[in-house]
Amino acid sequence: MHGGCVRLASPSRCVRCILRRVDERANVLALRAPDGVEVRHLRAFVAVADELNFSRAAERLYLSQPALSRQIRTLERVIGCELLRRSTHRVELTLAGDALLDRARPVLAALDEAVAAAQSVGGELSARIMSLWAPMLAIAEPETSIEQMREEFESILAHTPMPADIAVRPVVAGGTPALELGEDPAMLYLHGGGYILGSAYGYRPLVGALVAATGVSALVPEFRLAPEHPFPAAVEDALAAYRWLVERRGDPSRVVLAGDSSGAGLALAVLLSLKANAEPMPAGAALLCPAVEISGAMLTPTEAPHPMDQIWRTSVEAYLAGHPADDPLVSPIHGDLAGLPALLVQAATGDRVRPEAEALAARARERGVDVQLELYPADSHVFQVYWSFLPEAADALARAGGFVREVLRDDLAPATRTA
Repeated sequence: MHGGCVRLASPSRCVRCILRRVDERANVLALRAPDGVEVRHLRAFVAVADELNFSRAAERLYLSQPALSRQIRTLERVIGCELLRRSTHRVELTLAGDALLDRARPVLAALDEAVAAAQSVGGELSARIMSLWAPMLAIAEPETSIEQMREEFESILAHTPMPADIAVRPVVAGGTPALELGEDPAMLYLHGGGYILGSAYGYRPLVGALVAATGVSALVPEFRLAPEHPFPAAVEDALAAYRWLVERRGDPSRVVLAGDSSGAGLALAVLLSLKANAEPMPAGAALLCPAVEISGAMLTPTEAPHPMDQIWRTSVEAYLAGHPADDPLVSPIHGDLAGLPALLVQAATGDRVRPEAEALAARARERGVDVQLELYPADSHVFQVYWSFLPEAADALARAGGFVREVLRDDLAPATRTA
């Protein structure tokens, strides 16, 4: 929203704001621009004004003539004056219509230019992301070893720069090896990778960017991975690290959880375990592109097999090792979410895991949880990893930072701030 108006899908423009900019060459009194003017209304009006014929304008816009007439009537009603005079023999512009036409043309031209520029940049960024993943996709075969997958995954993570001035040191958190990013951490970050890939070291750039955005230092446990350590090893290690952090902070309300993909699902498993054991909850949890249904039953279907499907199947088989896939501690979407702390759920609109994020937010809200769902125009899973060059990723981390500060209510010692 921008002053009560709705933003267009293209970069930071809205019809109401653009129309407010009256052509400086015309001596026209600037009145308050009306709410409700839509791009389709303007395109319909310009087409009729060009053709001075509703039938030809409807063909040009691939609309029925009644639908075009309704759009023109809506525009006239919203603006509050007649723009076109119709008779059985002719269509002509009124003075008001002529004034609007002169200003609507550059508005639509600028909008089309902005959309084209955004699509061009977006295509370049998408190609850059795909190039990073190309080596991983090339080895997505049943015979590929998990060790090889781990090497390629770490290589992908290594392409992201580490933010400056974030101190990193190793610790042992409740018996679990971990990294501290910053001093006196208050955030427990659980990394993604389908429970078979990823490491605290590899995730330093993403977690470091989140630390910079929040001003809150983080603990990243090196929880055990499958197949060497199937379920429930990861949950046990994450719980041990959480309990260690709570003891160190002295108050669970001064701790927040965060995680991406399967790590976000692991964060929810920690919350459900705490609830089942009547242990104190953290202040909240920031979940980045959460994967919360391990079987993949909620993934957006694709016309052809997706290269990542094989990697996902490998991770599911390795982590479950015969354990039921509907156990809430491996698929938290099946758990009772009532009583959980505040949740931030972020997802990319083009991500196949988006339905899981949306379902999680809906079910949590139904159970009385304070939940925020944020959707970003990106195609990559865990798009936040690309914060160094993808604007949507940087924006998402900034919003996550605001959420973390809000749930912790700024009740942090100065030493934890690393911005």
